[in-house]
Amino acid sequence: MDFASLMSKEIAKAKGATTTSSSPSASTTQPKYISRREAEKAREAAYLAEQKALEEQRAAKAAAKRKREEEAAEEARAREEKKRRLAEELRRRREAKEAEEERARRKRLGLPELVEQNKDGDGQGQKRDEDYDDEEGAELDGAGGAQGDIPEEELLAKLRGLGEPAVLFGEGHEARLRRYRRLVRLGSAAAAAAAAGPIATTLLPVEEKDMKVPDKLPPASDKKARRFLFRQLASYFNMVLREWEAALVRENNADTFAGQAARNAMVSSKETMRPLFRKFEQGDLDESILEAIVEIVKAAQERRYVDANDGYLRLSIGKAAWPIGVTMVGIHERSAREKLHDGERGHIMGSEVTRKYLQSIKRCLTFAQVRWPPEDIRQLMG
Repeated sequence: MDFASLMSKEIAKAKGATTTSSSPSASTTQPKYISRREAEKAREAAYLAEQKALEEQRAAKAAAKRKREEEAAEEARAREEKKRRLAEELRRRREAKEAEEERARRKRLGLPELVEQNKDGDGQGQKRDEDYDDEEGAELDGAGGAQGDIPEEELLAKLRGLGEPAVLFGEGHEARLRRYRRLVRLGSAAAAAAAAGPIATTLLPVEEKDMKVPDKLPPASDKKARRFLFRQLASYFNMVLREWEAALVRENNADTFAGQAARNAMVSSKETMRPLFRKFEQGDLDESILEAIVEIVKAAQERRYVDANDGYLRLSIGKAAWPIGVTMVGIHERSAREKLHDGERGHIMGSEVTRKYLQSIKRCLTFAQVRWPPEDIRQLMG
């Protein structure tokens, strides 16, 4: 075999091995192409799937939030209902206790039993005011002498039991009966007033629904309206002090510094407001102070504590110009300097007693906004 045939044979053998080895890999590495429409459809399907997952996640979060809000609202309704039931139960117990005490007192004094009043309470406040008014009470005593007459021997024994003289000079049976009823009425009024609040007063307390003071101050000539206004103010401040005492008892932190400070503030307010109650009883409170106190109490009852604080500032500080800076230079006094101090001579804070009970009113406002918070948060004092 020559060289040429040998080379041809080797070349053919090499070509056959290359063809057989490269034919399978050629089919596997062949590139695959897709159209633009198919790529856009795939991208759109992936986007829709992602948006659907996000929407389901948002819906799940919203449902969980609604469930939490419904549970919170249900808990709030349950708390309000529980508070309402407790308040109703306490009111019933208090009324039952008061009725029992009144029956025992009337039985002890030999008075007839009270007639049950209508539940709606229409006209009770007005009737109560008329019964406790001095002039109308005397008329009722004179008119009702024949209706609820007491035998002479029993009447004398009752007068002696009250520590009063049985017979006065020139006094008949009717006059003696009127005197006995007047003593009983005054005694029950004093006992009721003493038990009505932390500060004992001879002013008869009014119900909480009757404590709302009028918009305008009644004229000084209307003695009855002024008397009822003083009763409203005394009852309101007694109610605030009573709630303040109850709140301190519930907190039960008298052993801490803050608890002791709060207790001292309450006791100090109660003591410094006694002169104000004496002025209520005597009816000789200054007109400007009474008008400002009525404005403060009305705003506090309507839970407008910022307005009440503004009324307190107007009462305590006033609107007069206050001297700022140098008022006298050299040895000569300025001509207008004396006008700066005209208002200070008779300023309302010049009296120590007035200053103290005005500060106590401010403390009562501070507690009232915590006990009866306003619906509008902007009415909270700083």
